[in-house]
Amino acid sequence: MNAQVISMTGVRKAFRFFTLEDVSLALEPGQIMGLVGPNGAGKSTTIRLLMGLLTPDAGEIRLLGHAMPQHQATAKRDVGFVSDDMKLLPQATLAWHMDFVASVYPGWDAAYAATLLKRFGLHAGQTARSLSTGEQAKALLLLALARRPRLLVLDEPTSGMDPVARQELLTEFMDVLRDDSRSILFSSHNTLDVERISDRISFIDRGRVVASDNKDDFLERWRTLRLRLPDGVPDWPASRWPEIVHRDVDGPNVTLTVDGFSDGFLARLGAPVQDVYRMSLEEVFVATVMHSRQAREVRPS
Repeated sequence: MNAQVISMTGVRKAFRFFTLEDVSLALEPGQIMGLVGPNGAGKSTTIRLLMGLLTPDAGEIRLLGHAMPQHQATAKRDVGFVSDDMKLLPQATLAWHMDFVASVYPGWDAAYAATLLKRFGLHAGQTARSLSTGEQAKALLLLALARRPRLLVLDEPTSGMDPVARQELLTEFMDVLRDDSRSILFSSHNTLDVERISDRISFIDRGRVVASDNKDDFLERWRTLRLRLPDGVPDWPASRWPEIVHRDVDGPNVTLTVDGFSDGFLARLGAPVQDVYRMSLEEVFVATVMHSRQAREVRPS
């Protein structure tokens, strides 16, 4: 039972104008991973491959220990999947949807479903067409959660919501997560959503995973520094250090974006540091993506 719930190794999928290349991801039991990337980065393609909705051109995918897509029927019995393009039947009630899911999945927990109805402010007699965008997302989460899956896969579940509805949904979702430990893969282009929920983060851009680490490690490693160059030094040696991801120079004043901050790094700088700032996950994400793009542009073909 300690095997990885998600394992993707060297996965490739080519389309006419886009290629997902060498994607490797691992999710341990009980972890919540945020898959963060700009629109069109490959998040949904990665999840469709994971769920067996696409067949990879290369690489290996295992979901709850089962090879994908060969054994997807067995694997997906223990997976709750919610995507922003999933829709409920407009004229059917929530009660009908719950009865339908219960008839398909023997693990359906009717008492838990009733609890989620109240927590999400929904009513069994409501028809799907009467629900707002946020309420539709809550209903889909209810249908997935009440099955008590070992793994929950959420593909942009807050897409299209206004900020108030998104925050309301995330607050209620986090309350639900406190009730039951489960593994979760949560994809979004919104770093604020992911930062609130996830304990592990993977950044994806232009079809490649460009970084993957524990959220706290990301936030601890990255800093913005403001300092002054030593007098008479035209090309400061620190500009070539691998920890320096970006460098802005305005006369003697320098702003550094650093991946690998430590007391030892500060001691090596050899220049007076005026300020050290922690970076938000969004700032870390943008810096990581831009650095990755620059590295790929200068890499010889």
